Amino acid sequence: MLAKKIRELRIKKGLSQEKLARLADISYNTIVKIESGESRNPTFQTMAGIAKALGVSMDQLANQ
Repeated sequence: MLAKKIRELRIKKGLSQEKLARLADISYNTIVKIESGESRNPTFQTMAGIAKALGVSMDQLANQ
């Protein structure tokens, strides 16, 4: 599940949801919704920002 993958990577990097949101240049609420599973289809731009902020490729983020 994408939500679980993002949360695990974020915690592994020692980032708060707020810090990840800032690094990915997206809103805090977006991160919360993605990690909670409420937002199941984030935009490509959102996913690209999260991947970059976490230091992983889009493929690594998408492959669960």
